[in-house]
Amino acid sequence: MTALAAFARIRDLRLRPFRCPGCGPSLLLRLGGDEMQVRCLRCRGTPVHLSLLAALATHVGRLAAIDAYELSTTGAVLRHLQRHCRSVATSEYLDGVPPGGSRNGIRCEDVQQLSFADRSFDLCTSTEVFEHVPDDRAGLRELHRVLRPGGRLLLTVPMSGQAATVERARRDGPRVEHLLPPAYHGDRLNGPGSVLVYRDYGRDIVARAHDAGFREALLWTPPLAFAGHRRAVLVATRD
Repeated sequence: MTALAAFARIRDLRLRPFRCPGCGPSLLLRLGGDEMQVRCLRCRGTPVHLSLLAALATHVGRLAAIDAYELSTTGAVLRHLQRHCRSVATSEYLDGVPPGGSRNGIRCEDVQQLSFADRSFDLCTSTEVFEHVPDDRAGLRELHRVLRPGGRLLLTVPMSGQAATVERARRDGPRVEHLLPPAYHGDRLNGPGSVLVYRDYGRDIVARAHDAGFREALLWTPPLAFAGHRRAVLVATRD
C-alpha cells in the first residue's frame, strides 16, 4: 500500500457509538465507502447482517423457543441465532456432496432440494445466497415446505432498485446459458469471483415469495442506516 493510499484509508476511518440490533451497545467502524468496509466491532456484522438482525428483532422477536435454519456456517447472523435460538441447523452448498451429506464436518444442502423433513423449522434465514441459486423459485418452495405454520423466512439479496428481476443466466442440466455478460461474487469456501450470479433482483421478489406459497411477504428496510448503508430484507410468513 502506498503512503497516499494509506493516508486516504486513515482519512476515511470513522468510529462511532451505536446500538447494534444483534449485540446491543457497540461501536460502528467505517473504513471506506463500500458496505463491506462497515462493521460492528462486537459482532463483526456488516450492514447486510445488521439489516437482517434488525428485521429479526422487528418481525420475529424472542427466539428462545425457535428452531432455526441458516443457509451458511458462518457470520454475525448465525452467531446471533446460536446464542438465542433453541436449535440452529446450518449448511453450505458443496459440489459433489449429496443433500444431507457432509464434508469436513460441514453439512451440504441444495436449497432447490433440501433433505430436511416437512415443517422442521420456525425460522429460515439467508444472506446473499439466492442470486446464486439456478432455480430460485424451487428454493423458495423448499423453504416454505420446511417451515412450520406461522414460520418466517428472512433473507437478503443484492437489489437492483428496479421493479422487475432480470435473469442473467439459466441452467439446463450441466449447461449454463448466459443471457447477459457473466457476473460473479466471491464466497468463503470458493474464494473471490467464484460464484455465478444468476439474476439481479427487483422488487418482484415479493411476488416470487407469494408464488412459492407464502401467505404474507414484504420488503422491509431498517429505519436507520448503518454508516449510510442498509438493505431491504424479504420477510415472508408461511400459512
